[in-house]
Amino acid sequence: MHVLDDLEKRHLIYQQTHAEDLRAHLVAPRRVYAGFDPTAASLTVGNLVQIINLARFQRAGHTPVVVLGGGTGMIGDPSGKSGERPMLEVAEIEANVERQRPIYERILDFSGKNRARLHNNGDWLGKLGFLEVLRDIGKHFSVNMMIQKDSVRDRLNNREQGISYTEFSYMLLQAYDFLHLFDSEQVTLQVAGSDQWGNIVAGADLIRRLRRTDAFGLTTPLVTKADGGKFGKTESGAVWVTADRTSPYEFYQFWLNVADSDVPTYLNTFTFLEHARIDELCQAHSANPGAREAQRALAAHMTELLHGADGLAQAEAATAALFSGDVSGLSRETLENVFQHAPSARITKESLASEGVAIADLLVQAEVVKSKREARELLSTNAILINGRRAGADERVTTEGLLYGELLLIRRGKKNWHIVRAN
Repeated sequence: MHVLDDLEKRHLIYQQTHAEDLRAHLVAPRRVYAGFDPTAASLTVGNLVQIINLARFQRAGHTPVVVLGGGTGMIGDPSGKSGERPMLEVAEIEANVERQRPIYERILDFSGKNRARLHNNGDWLGKLGFLEVLRDIGKHFSVNMMIQKDSVRDRLNNREQGISYTEFSYMLLQAYDFLHLFDSEQVTLQVAGSDQWGNIVAGADLIRRLRRTDAFGLTTPLVTKADGGKFGKTESGAVWVTADRTSPYEFYQFWLNVADSDVPTYLNTFTFLEHARIDELCQAHSANPGAREAQRALAAHMTELLHGADGLAQAEAATAALFSGDVSGLSRETLENVFQHAPSARITKESLASEGVAIADLLVQAEVVKSKREARELLSTNAILINGRRAGADERVTTEGLLYGELLLIRRGKKNWHIVRAN
């Protein structure tokens, strides 16, 4: 299947330059690039769209080129921003570049005939002189054209925010990236989200002016949620693709809990599942949304892709344990990840020594309930679990009941968890 046919079927083409010429151009193996800003040490799930798109091109026989913005990151792209980006120190940008590298290696193949390539644009932008940029690049850009760019126009019309000359010049640097990659790596196509269309066209136009030949651009729709909310956001913040910021369990839960109306879009946008399998999952989902078969397939696919088979196994085990309430078999690391946002309380181990603490008193101390009366009511209906077992109304909690010698995991009802640490 032609890579553009695959993208079209997945609804992943928003804009493209010279559509018929691009289709013919991609019949032969080409080099395709996408750029990523090193504004953090990790990436969020929104960044996965372009990384996975590069992988689609690679699987179709083309060569993906990843460009980390060690140079442009010092300037900041105004696209999609209502205000000036904070300036990062050079050392912080360089550290972020290095920390991001393993993410691309999980999704792209850096071996073989069409192995992926990874570059830091600071390596070439850092060598440019100011006069050189103005003379060799700036003269090919019309200010009238530049201020028509949405991100620039919106900021110009807002007097309080405005736009600095620094960010206004970002388009020149990204256009030069395309030119440099065209010359050094024979890159002929740039892919990005639709908010980058102006920058892509500027780069293709610079190549046409200076090299007298065509280069191409293709954008994907910006991913949004059906309810209009911001994609990749949860109550606890952004969803990151590395385990140090978002655990495999949280990552799995993000995909497992996507809205029914978002499932078809996310299956097409983020997974490598075949079209027939996606259609099958969507049909099953329509017939029985409550089974959440499509969400479970999406969550499993994405978690294994980013966190491997072990990460998926950990996430599925934690999900099953929380559903059943039996968390006693989970590892300490998994417990910490799963319950990091749960209400917590501390007690002393001394209080659990000898005869221990009456369960009703403990529930009040840990603020699981407001009173002993409420505690007794819940205990009488078997609504309290401690470390995976039903708590009796007359029992006492001792140090022998601690998980890993420190933890008590209390579930009230079916979903409300509290963590108590004894030290």
